[in-house]
Amino acid sequence: MLRDRVDRAGDMALFLAVAQEGSLSAAARRFGLTPSAVSRVVARIESRLGVRLLVRTTRSLHLTAEGETYARAARRILTDLDETEAQIADQGCPRGRVRVSASMAHGRRVVVPLIGDFVARHPGIVVEIDLSDEVADVIGGRADLAIRFGPLADSPLTARRLGETGRMIVASPAYLARAGTPRVPGDLAGHNCLDFNFRRIEPGWPFREDGRDHLLAVRGNIAANNGETLVQLALQGIGVTRVGTFHIAEDLAAGHLVPLLEAYNPQDREAIHAVFVGGPAMPARIRVLVDFLAERMGRSQGPVP
Repeated sequence: MLRDRVDRAGDMALFLAVAQEGSLSAAARRFGLTPSAVSRVVARIESRLGVRLLVRTTRSLHLTAEGETYARAARRILTDLDETEAQIADQGCPRGRVRVSASMAHGRRVVVPLIGDFVARHPGIVVEIDLSDEVADVIGGRADLAIRFGPLADSPLTARRLGETGRMIVASPAYLARAGTPRVPGDLAGHNCLDFNFRRIEPGWPFREDGRDHLLAVRGNIAANNGETLVQLALQGIGVTRVGTFHIAEDLAAGHLVPLLEAYNPQDREAIHAVFVGGPAMPARIRVLVDFLAERMGRSQGPVP
């Protein structure tokens, strides 16, 4: 009885080969056996089940109704076995493809520079990066992992906090030399403020004065739907802008942009999350990438989150 149990997976695989090939001889060649050995395996299964699985003549072979049922069950069981073993093996040496979705600016400036180190650490993993400001449908299978900013909508997805980013008001030295430097938030009324053009829950720029937080409406002659465009305009000396700090780390360090009104910065922070399909069946290749991003992005200090 113990031996029968041990041999059942092999018996199923051999029976499926017979069913697929429609021939004992063809199945025997696939497994490097003799036709008589294959016939004995089929007979052993039939004896164990007490039913006939195959009808054989000198010219043909076909499955009985019970044989069809057994073949379907064997195919499902062997597929489950293969997937289970692959998943367990994957835990020790993650491999496979991971599709990552990130916004254009954050992906280019923060995520992409990290990927080289990740694939060097995990050479069995292939990373596909999609940089777009559109929200990727992770549930629908368009991405394995998406990086998102701010509050998350309710969904069945699992979220892992990767870090956070702040915002800063900046302008170029050339603009400030021409238009003057604002000293208090109210001075922005006399400046060209370059802002986002999409609707926000709280319109205006936030400030903290005398221990009180408030929003200040700003005006300018150009608006954009992404931070990189606003940064480019500020670098050209067109006006003052307020963007996420990850956009401007290099330009601040190089002196191409100057921080403004930091004494009034409310230090509002925006969380950055990785969202993915979690659960016990989550592939190790996704788990190790999430762990890596959380480690590297969470470790960063200063302007880059």
